[in-house]
Amino acid sequence: MSPHLIIVLAGLLFIVVVGGLSLLRREALSLRLVVEVLALTALSIGISMVVGVSLHPILFFIFLYLITMRCRVLIDLGNLLSSRGYHKAALSAYRLAMRLEPDLVTRITALVSYAAVLVRVGALDEAIRILEEVLEKHGEGLHPKHHSACHYNLGVAYMRQGRESRAVREFNDTIDAWPLSLYAKGASAALERRRSTGRLVTEGAAEGEEKDKTGGEGVF
Repeated sequence: MSPHLIIVLAGLLFIVVVGGLSLLRREALSLRLVVEVLALTALSIGISMVVGVSLHPILFFIFLYLITMRCRVLIDLGNLLSSRGYHKAALSAYRLAMRLEPDLVTRITALVSYAAVLVRVGALDEAIRILEEVLEKHGEGLHPKHHSACHYNLGVAYMRQGRESRAVREFNDTIDAWPLSLYAKGASAALERRRSTGRLVTEGAAEGEEKDKTGGEGVF
């Protein structure tokens, strides 16, 4: 089989794999991703023909991942840094991700993660502004994960500002947005403690992909 045809097939396989993962997450396939993969495939084949060197399919696959998923890689890096207490570096990673022209879903992920770290470091007004803007612009069109994360982090921010009634409203919205999420569990626990102790407090944390309980899109 022609080496160039193998590269084309590798590019198409990459689109299928990444697109399938997006569908599993109930996210639409990014048109930007498809365009970037096709452009990079054509460019790689062109360079290979000029220099007379065949590109290994696995190396090409890795190349596609690093280029097309650059923003998600930076978001994951930000989540890791935040979970280890390097909040300033995490914020820088999120800002860089947003400057690299991510697709809409990735941009929202970066914004919500960025706001979550702002809540963690006490920049409550800025965090509230970002989260309310995300909800205002995208509203019910948000993925349930992002919808729930926005309301949860707003609840935490309002709670830390002493605006308890607003925090309670946001925690209830968190539960409504995605009842089975870690955000909803955290919100339910906070509301239950309020009923039993008369104080609205939270414990633990919920992460963007709900793997690491100390970083990402949710923070207690």
